[in-house]
Amino acid sequence: MSAPARPESLARLEKLLAALKARGIVTEEELAEMQARTDRASPEIGARMVARAWLDPDWHRMMVANGTEAAERMGVSMAGAPPLGVLEDRPGLHHLVVCTLCSCYPRAVLGYPPGWYKSFEYRSRAVRDPRGVLAEWGTVLPEGTKIRVVDSTADYRWMVLPLRPAGTEGWSEDQLAAIVTRDALVGVALPQGPVAAAAE
Repeated sequence: MSAPARPESLARLEKLLAALKARGIVTEEELAEMQARTDRASPEIGARMVARAWLDPDWHRMMVANGTEAAERMGVSMAGAPPLGVLEDRPGLHHLVVCTLCSCYPRAVLGYPPGWYKSFEYRSRAVRDPRGVLAEWGTVLPEGTKIRVVDSTADYRWMVLPLRPAGTEGWSEDQLAAIVTRDALVGVALPQGPVAAAAE
């Protein structure tokens, strides 16, 4: 019995990796470390960055100015990754991240992108009808709020620093990080504080 056929793209990738290793451009150990780093990445990292920004004004300023440095200070290696930008929501301004060409995503701080983020429907509709997309997620913004759609690319990746919900005064970093979801870090959802939870 013959071995099952391998997808052409996988065979091509294996050839490329073999050529890179043969030329000494990358080692097996480096490849393993890159894979392990990707597997360790999680939205919890981005959530922790946001919670700290809500509590520490100095960290907040640094994170908005240089997301890559903030990630590095959280112990995340950004070596070889595109720069990380942080989009700060404000009263009257909400950010929504999309990759219109494919699925560019800040994996180092958010983990693997969800399937919907990579879908053609989201990539096209987020640009054409961002308010409609948010409504489908149950995300209702205050009247008059401007939505700024930002394209994540191979050259620059983005995450959102959402507004801190009302009623979270006095909360610890752990409590705040627990309400910051991956979806809030992309901008399709909002962190839910006790006031919003009580209204549901």
